[in-house]
Amino acid sequence: MPWWPAFWEHNYFAMRWPPLRTILSNNFVRGAVSGLGVVNLFAGFADLARFFTPRDSAEVSLHDDTR
Repeated sequence: MPWWPAFWEHNYFAMRWPPLRTILSNNFVRGAVSGLGVVNLFAGFADLARFFTPRDSAEVSLHDDTR
């Protein structure tokens, strides 16, 4: 949400601690937070893709071979 100034400049923490407002209003900080959000989305989709892809039959065993 880096394009929405009300979220960054008028939140509880920025109001309670004024030096934080200058940091949050920096465009580089907003871009970094957005970049981390995009990386998080890609990681989540990669986990979902790995969860829904079929496995080899050699990896899945119906019998317990730990005798």
